[in-house]
Amino acid sequence: MSPDDQSPVTRGAKFLGVLVALRAAARAVGRRGHEPPPPARESDIDPSQRTLPANPRTETLVGVLLLVAAVFAFAFTVIYIVSSGDTQLLGIAMGGALCLLAVACIVAGKFVVPQETHVEERGQLLDEEQTEEVVEMIAEGGQGISRRALLVGAGGVAGVAVVTAAATPLASLGPTLGPLHRTPWAAGVGLVDDQGRLYLASDIHIGTFYTALPEDKDPESFGAGILVVRLPADFIALPAARRDWAPNGILAYSKICPHAGCAISLYRYPTYAPTSQVPAFTCPCHYSTFLPGEGGRLVFGPAGRALPQLPLMIDGDGHLRAAAGFHEDIGPSWWGVHRAQS
Repeated sequence: MSPDDQSPVTRGAKFLGVLVALRAAARAVGRRGHEPPPPARESDIDPSQRTLPANPRTETLVGVLLLVAAVFAFAFTVIYIVSSGDTQLLGIAMGGALCLLAVACIVAGKFVVPQETHVEERGQLLDEEQTEEVVEMIAEGGQGISRRALLVGAGGVAGVAVVTAAATPLASLGPTLGPLHRTPWAAGVGLVDDQGRLYLASDIHIGTFYTALPEDKDPESFGAGILVVRLPADFIALPAARRDWAPNGILAYSKICPHAGCAISLYRYPTYAPTSQVPAFTCPCHYSTFLPGEGGRLVFGPAGRALPQLPLMIDGDGHLRAAAGFHEDIGPSWWGVHRAQS
């Protein structure tokens, strides 16, 4: 069929197709003209624009925070040694050190360390030239810090202080640290209640137990608290060497369980002879049970030894006093305490 034989419909369709093609081409050209330029290569960026300017004030603030954190951490060690491990002060010291370290890290990360984000296409393997560029980028990471010696020194001091504070409690685990096992009890020390009033022998009644503290001594020290009970003669069967340790049937024992150092706070006394057992102290944490009438003998539980006994005496005014110190070290058996029983 010749072109002249084409119908008007066919010629109109071809013309419409040409218009559509031209419009699409024009749109493509317009979009290409508005496309953003390709990202600059790392090597094309001015090095002076890749790092943050030095900020001496912020660097000084970070250094001060690190040094104050070191002071808190060293204070932890001093408090542990001087104040016999006051838990509240220890918590304040260690908590303050960790909080200050966290603040110092946040400030340094936000305002001292350069913040950069670069996107660059690279192959899977780096050639020698690209490797050199990476090394240069790493070296540039330290730019913008004018007081590097201050930050490094303060960070080192803070690190040493925190490590020292963390290691200090390990000293309590050794068997050769005798001072940690000393108690305020010695011959002549009076037994007082929580109001500081001296106990009379007549104040101690059968069927209950009392907590006593050393007169004019630190009531917060580890070995200060003792358990005091009075037992009838038929419940007392002390070793021969201890028969004068319980005047008028009054006995005293350490309040610290020799298993894990918990405070003993339960006392069992028979109320109905046919079914009840003999008097006993029980630790509420792990249920170690001790017989006060038999020298604190262990009869149940995970403790490794008997409860240490404190010898007593009654002075001329009827007050209870220690006749001597504890016959053995108090506290958990894994502290290396003496196991020999007298």
